[in-house]
Amino acid sequence: MKRYRNVPDARVLAPTRQPLLWAALAFAAGIFLGFHLWRPAVWWLIAGIYFTLSGLYFLRRRTWLAATLGIGTLVATGAFAIQVEPPADAGDIDILQFTDGSEVIVTAHIIKEGVARPDALDNIRHSFDLETEQIESHDRVFPIRAGIRMSFYSKEDAEEESQGPITAGFQYGTRLRLRGKLFAPRNFGNPGAFDYRGYLADHGIIALGSAKVANVEVLPGFHGSRIESYRAGVHRRIVDKIHQLWPTSQAALIDAMIIGEDGFLGQDSRTEFQRSGTYHVLVVSGMNLAILAFAVFWVLNHMGANDLIASAVTLTLSVAYAFLTDVGPPIWRSTFMLAVYLGARLLYRERSMLNAIGAAALGVLIADPKSLLGASFQLTFLCVLLVAAIGIPILDRTSQPFLRGLRNLESESYDWVLPPRVAQFRLDLRATASRLSFVFGKRFSLFIIHALAWISLTCFELLLVSGVMQLGLALPMAYYFHRATVIGLPANLLVIPLMQILMPAVVTAVAVSFIWMPVAKITALVASLALGLITGTVHWLGALRIADTRVATPGFPTILFGCAALTLAMVLARRRRFALVAVGMSWLTMAALWIVLISPNPQLKAGAMEITTIDVGQGDSIFVVSPEGRTLLIDAGGTPAWMHSGLDIGEDVVSPYLWSRGISRIDTVVITHAHADHMGGMQAILSNFRPHELWLGDNSQSPGLQAILQQARDEGVNLIHHRAGDLIRFGQIHVRVLSPSGNNEIESGRGNNDSLAMKISYGNTSALLEGDAERKTERQIAAQQPQADLLKVGHHGSATSTIPELLETVHPHYAVISVGARNVYGHPRKEVLDRLHAAGVAIYRTDLDGAVTFYLDGQSVIPTLPGLR
Repeated sequence: MKRYRNVPDARVLAPTRQPLLWAALAFAAGIFLGFHLWRPAVWWLIAGIYFTLSGLYFLRRRTWLAATLGIGTLVATGAFAIQVEPPADAGDIDILQFTDGSEVIVTAHIIKEGVARPDALDNIRHSFDLETEQIESHDRVFPIRAGIRMSFYSKEDAEEESQGPITAGFQYGTRLRLRGKLFAPRNFGNPGAFDYRGYLADHGIIALGSAKVANVEVLPGFHGSRIESYRAGVHRRIVDKIHQLWPTSQAALIDAMIIGEDGFLGQDSRTEFQRSGTYHVLVVSGMNLAILAFAVFWVLNHMGANDLIASAVTLTLSVAYAFLTDVGPPIWRSTFMLAVYLGARLLYRERSMLNAIGAAALGVLIADPKSLLGASFQLTFLCVLLVAAIGIPILDRTSQPFLRGLRNLESESYDWVLPPRVAQFRLDLRATASRLSFVFGKRFSLFIIHALAWISLTCFELLLVSGVMQLGLALPMAYYFHRATVIGLPANLLVIPLMQILMPAVVTAVAVSFIWMPVAKITALVASLALGLITGTVHWLGALRIADTRVATPGFPTILFGCAALTLAMVLARRRRFALVAVGMSWLTMAALWIVLISPNPQLKAGAMEITTIDVGQGDSIFVVSPEGRTLLIDAGGTPAWMHSGLDIGEDVVSPYLWSRGISRIDTVVITHAHADHMGGMQAILSNFRPHELWLGDNSQSPGLQAILQQARDEGVNLIHHRAGDLIRFGQIHVRVLSPSGNNEIESGRGNNDSLAMKISYGNTSALLEGDAERKTERQIAAQQPQADLLKVGHHGSATSTIPELLETVHPHYAVISVGARNVYGHPRKEVLDRLHAAGVAIYRTDLDGAVTFYLDGQSVIPTLPGLR
């Protein structure tokens, strides 16, 4: 048998230029520069004009200098664009004068529909985005146009269950008159906190509100766009069809994956997909669009349509899909990039895909400069760039020539037009098939060998691309989501192929259901099987302890090294010598391992004890750091069930604050007592920061506390109960436990007087942290003469606490109140504030000041507000 020499493939990676990619990167650099380094916009404009004129002057004299000045022009233009970008128009900000919580009468129309869902107290809550027409308050009418997100609620009963939610008739364009309360959206005042107010503003929402369904009247008439009304109607009908075709649990996942409706999705499902590194399949994203586009294009090609018709139909259906899902800019960006790809493909420019990607990114950034600052654009662009700049060049020299060589495998004459190594590969396959022909016959043997080779090469490509994606996305995943998806590679290897079955099957089943439901249910079985395998994989891998690896915000050296490694890998991936490609991938792997294995240096102040009251709304969470860096978290905030909050305070508020400071582990956590606003976030803290010890004084049998204790036991946390009189040495800090006493009698239904109260001292400075202690316990504390410089005011400033005897004994210089803005209890009470002022105490409040930090250096106490650390 003739063997061919293994010579390089002449088709591999001829050098190409990507001027539009460099232009997009320069424009993006200008946006970052303009956002973080504010200068008058006219300065950037003048700089851009100067660079442009200088570049034109040197265009024929010094080409390299002209190119450099051209990049400067793009940088200046990007900075100018972000600084003159107008804010999102959510309407008249005069509506904020009515957000004091008092009842108003609002006339508005629905601009976005929501879904009904039960809350923890069996209320049915249904959220809609409205645009106001007028507001009535104190017998006056104010014409105000503004976006508000209104939550309607009603008590669930048997009659409503049979008839469906009362708000089922509230559709896009419906005009309503309602009596309810409005509130201004508020961000938590902690470094690292999510900009909820900005997020709502970007979606056209200025205020939040709530109203009982009984207080809502439907008005005659329609207000809105007929096109949007049609889209909302089709969207609604598709959701109904999905719920007819699949059981509720599967329908909720399909809603999210296919149509972008995540209102039926439970938090447990979200968490499992996040832990396994497959959350991207749970939301409508560029991947969903790519799968559908590929399926349509493949079907049209195999039906005999030429590339032009197939591309046009694929793009048209993709635009329709993006319009129907209505998930906002991410899907439209992906649609635009798809259009650029199809256009480049038609122009036979597949070798210049990086240039096409640059053109798409530049177009998006020119249209919306602010999109660069969001995680969505960065992740979408980076995913495409990783595949095009690293994945495809490596595949072009490894598997792709052999996959092309599998065509017409039985044809020996085709060998002569292929590279020698590929021709040799075909000869080896035919030789292997000939040995099997004695058992299976010649034709079937060749089919088996062809199938096995195709499966092997395809699996290799999937493994390579998934690996490149996981390594390349390690930095943004750590920065934005604090997750190291260490099992993301095997999870995606199993899930993504199943998604390629699920997406077309669901779309086909839904489409057929409008014609003939029995046939649609047969197709739905295929989707059910694929979805079952996906959820089984996610549940299995997401349950592994290693899947819950959380990381702190990477430091600047890590970010710099990660960006440099990514750039190096992209540059070397296109080099002919495979050793250089291996070097680039090695550096990218080292960057990912750095992020996972090496924690950033925590932002701590040496030589002083730190006490920070974290803003958790109406609750408590206090972060204590000893002078040598040992960490103690007292409580983790939380929300009671009746507040109808979807937030996990431990995951969404406390953890991001700690991660923003580079904290990856906590030595000890404390639960002062078994109330939701103190312990509700503790389960997330146990998972995210893996403490060594858990201190508590409450022996409550509440299910919430028992669940936390069981989790702590499962994770090997040492449980320690403390009582009044205990003395604890925590590094250089001395902790004296003041309550609860061993014979403390708890009032029926209350655990406040069982709070674990502690005096924490360093040198000649100290703080009294009393949880929610009320009068009875405060008298016991006062009897122990615990003088302290800093007082954490008991029970959020309730009138039940901060008794005069305690203030006279403690004699604090500073007091801090952990309290929620506009809370329903009226905390802090005026009499408590008057009492503190009369005692000459400087007062700080988390609802007004955010996270307040006190540094106790042994001689003095220094209060510090967020942004001044």
